[in-house]
Amino acid sequence: MCGRTVQRGRTTLIESFNIAILIGAALICLAALTSLVSQRFGAPLLLIFLAIGLLAGEDGILGIEFDSGATAYFIGSLALAIILFDSGFETPLRSYRTAAGPALSLATVGVVLTAGLTGLIVHVLFGLPWLEAFLLGAIIASTDAAAVFFLLKTSGIRLREKVGAALEIESGANDPMAVFLTILLVETIAAGAGAESLFGFGLLGILAQQMGLGLLFGVVGGFGISWILNKLVNLDPGLYPITGLAAALVVFSACALLGGSGFLAAYVAGTVAGNRGVRFAHRLRRFQVGMTWLAQIGMFLVLGLLATPSEFGPILLPALVMAALLIFVVRPLAVWLCLWPFGYRSRERLFIGWVGLRGAVSIMLAVLPGLYGMTNGSAYFNIVFVMVLVSLLVQGWSIPAAAKALDVTIPGDLTLVDRVELELRGGTETELVGYRIHPESAIATGERIPRWARPAMVLRDGHSYSIHTIGPLRADDQVYLFASPRQIRILDQIYGGPSERQDGVSDIQFFIRASTRLADLNQQYSITGLDDDPEKTIGEHLDEAFDGSPVAGDRISMPAVDLVVSSINEAGKITVVGLVFHEEDPGARYLITELLRQAWIRTRIMGSKARGLLPVGQNRS
Repeated sequence: MCGRTVQRGRTTLIESFNIAILIGAALICLAALTSLVSQRFGAPLLLIFLAIGLLAGEDGILGIEFDSGATAYFIGSLALAIILFDSGFETPLRSYRTAAGPALSLATVGVVLTAGLTGLIVHVLFGLPWLEAFLLGAIIASTDAAAVFFLLKTSGIRLREKVGAALEIESGANDPMAVFLTILLVETIAAGAGAESLFGFGLLGILAQQMGLGLLFGVVGGFGISWILNKLVNLDPGLYPITGLAAALVVFSACALLGGSGFLAAYVAGTVAGNRGVRFAHRLRRFQVGMTWLAQIGMFLVLGLLATPSEFGPILLPALVMAALLIFVVRPLAVWLCLWPFGYRSRERLFIGWVGLRGAVSIMLAVLPGLYGMTNGSAYFNIVFVMVLVSLLVQGWSIPAAAKALDVTIPGDLTLVDRVELELRGGTETELVGYRIHPESAIATGERIPRWARPAMVLRDGHSYSIHTIGPLRADDQVYLFASPRQIRILDQIYGGPSERQDGVSDIQFFIRASTRLADLNQQYSITGLDDDPEKTIGEHLDEAFDGSPVAGDRISMPAVDLVVSSINEAGKITVVGLVFHEEDPGARYLITELLRQAWIRTRIMGSKARGLLPVGQNRS
């Protein structure tokens, strides 16, 4: 009898494991498939992941009871480390040259300002003690730009390089600061210390230790990861991505155990390794894309399961008020102050201020008060959860429209580039690059191309040809050629569309060669305020203005005209400059008023259509 009981207990345990695997795998499959819905309707994908977790949770359809905050925090930390490593790995060094200062200002000063302003508002409006108010501000201070770039990608929008680079770097670099502030405040409150304990050299020492060790481990770990992957010549190619990601997690955990910021270490290690170059990098990237998606899905599903919507009632109104203030006041003000010294125009600062989506990191950090035994720990979690939902709903759906309305985009009609990395013996790194020739590309319009840029193979009508036998290349031909990574940019200009060849901004009115002398430019367009040397070229003038590191989209403003870097060659030299006349910064007040006016007109038109007062398709605006 006892044996049967033991056997039945083992069977029940095995069945419970199988049920857990079945439910978990089914939820992940469902979350992955909903990406099709997101692409079709423009819904923020991470919001859908969160909604699936809610539907499967205690108050949802499946009624799964999950209340382990420790498990949720463990899964969230592991997922965040993977996401940050991949984010750093995919960030090119050019982005740091373009926007390192503004982005790091947003990721450090911006996080502190957001936490401080939110804490001040919470204390004044709701009477929460100072430390607890600032804790809530720290939890909600970091942004989740992964959702932003997914929305921009699916909507076909390309941001100006200065704007996109700032958001890209901020999204990876601001999480460590938010984690540091949250843990510091939680531990201070749990220890019963007062606010005075946060001031003085002790706090600066903790900050220096966290960030210093994070940077040190990240740099050393990044060099170590690239060195290991490049030295493992005989390792099976399928094991390279596993080794790389495992090494990144070693860097993350080792740094955290020694008192540093493991999240910062993971991000910096990814940045160093990705920009140094590793063997089979294409395999590593493909593997990390899948792992990053799995991490995002897993983190949002678990946090959705942890939430109990039936408990949202008492905190719903305060959470909605705080979400509105965060979206419309705190984030824009923090961005405005952080970007003030860097010459960003009003429309660019408004857009970056609007792109402040809150996501899984904030919800994960909201678990900490409960783990530390704070009496109102569940209230923190519920408030932050509602604020994240509002952020994803309000900002997530409106980002593509805001990018177009504020004119921070570059025309996106570009040829898709399919690149395949080919590893050769002797350590030579070559890429086999494939293009579908754009109808308005340089090659299709008859321009001559360098001999080295001629393709090795051409596909036309399903057949392959040699460049020597096919004759003139035509639009929609698929061409493949070998090139070094440093030649890819100029290949994009040869085979890509016109917006790739003139990668400036959409408001340019005239294009001139960068070799044009300043004296000739002044004589033809009466432009004042240029360099006193009449023999200097406009390209040299702009190159000096941007400290020898210009990027497409950079601009300087003169009294009557903006000079815009439109095209850069393989050597990093400016080749084409755009002129934008009468382009003055209208200021934030005018832009906000105009956006509200357009939104009101569109709302009235849509309302009239819904009531049948205006025929569909007619626009009286």
